[in-house]
Amino acid sequence: MMGSSELRNELEGYLKNLNIDTLCVEHPEVFTVEEMMAHVQHLSGAVSKNLFLKDKKKKGLWLVTARHDRPINLNDLAKKLGVGSGNLRFADEATMLEKLKVGQGCATPLALFCDKEQAVKFVLDSDLVDGGHERVYFHPMTNTASMGLKPEDFLRFLKETGHEPILQSFE
Repeated sequence: MMGSSELRNELEGYLKNLNIDTLCVEHPEVFTVEEMMAHVQHLSGAVSKNLFLKDKKKKGLWLVTARHDRPINLNDLAKKLGVGSGNLRFADEATMLEKLKVGQGCATPLALFCDKEQAVKFVLDSDLVDGGHERVYFHPMTNTASMGLKPEDFLRFLKETGHEPILQSFE
């Protein structure tokens, strides 16, 4: 399996081919949004948190990306997505590594370029694209950096990977 630095290079190449300009901030390895905020709070833009979930009944996989300060209620979300309350669970790390090539602490929508079969459905906090943010920040396949994209470029990246975002409000 490729290491995170090779995957990061692959992602950077992918974005470059789309002429997407990114802003990267290196920081110590972080495993939670709280740890990360110390290193990114000076940036103008929105920082995201990401949950990799599975739907117990339909065996579907979901990546949920929301603004870091938004509460995510899995039962409410499950109802909104029509999978039935109580059916969304955290997916295991092995599944995430298989589908998105990233492990614990590194979940990121930028990994969707690895999901060639579109096995993962993508739920996006609408505030990240409609909130007037200069950039939105995600891990670039590694939790030792944060990468900022302009919201419209992020949407273009998603389209390119074949992942139509399901926009949700998490206010």
